[in-house]
Amino acid sequence: MNRFAHRGLLTFCLLAVGIGQAMAHSADEHAGHDMSTKGATSESAQVKFADVTLVDQNGQNVSLEKDLVSNKIVVMSFIYTSCTTVCPVVSSIMGKVQQKLGARVGKEVQLVSISIDPQRDDAKRLNEYARTFQKGPGWSWLTGTPQSVNETLKGLGSFSGDFKNHQPLILVGDGNSRHWTRYYGFTDPAVLSRQVEKLSGERNVHAKHTAIAMEQQP
Repeated sequence: MNRFAHRGLLTFCLLAVGIGQAMAHSADEHAGHDMSTKGATSESAQVKFADVTLVDQNGQNVSLEKDLVSNKIVVMSFIYTSCTTVCPVVSSIMGKVQQKLGARVGKEVQLVSISIDPQRDDAKRLNEYARTFQKGPGWSWLTGTPQSVNETLKGLGSFSGDFKNHQPLILVGDGNSRHWTRYYGFTDPAVLSRQVEKLSGERNVHAKHTAIAMEQQP
């Protein structure tokens, strides 16, 4: 083998090793992520809101339940800003939901994204990250102390001991009726929007029944 062929073979081998190491690193960093866009599933869920203070992307203290969930139909995701694979996809899905629902977001509907890496994701970092996906009001990005975030995640059924191994997950629910659904995987934004519409319709029916009942009272 001449020296040029040998040098080419060596370069190829080094490149192959580098690619292998990069793939291994990516697989290790996101070992728990389901990278498939197929097989998204859903289930009814019960949630509990921890009585803790969180911080939004503007640096304001908020109560998740009292300030964002109460009286709202909520679409909620769980991300961290240094995630370069799954989390941008989940945030993009949320952005498409915001576009589909239009002006209702910020009024009847509230979008929430909670960082599962509060040690690194402060308000400033979330604010910068949000600019890529958020196109309008009504979308809060939350962080806080590790303890307050962990308590919040546990109550919502989305806590993972290793945040890098979390599953793609979006919650949709009504803060009034407590009807919640967990969507696993990369769920079609249209599916999430239809669930919001369904919850909104159920609200209207309940309001009509309540009004009729009050009219019939002596």
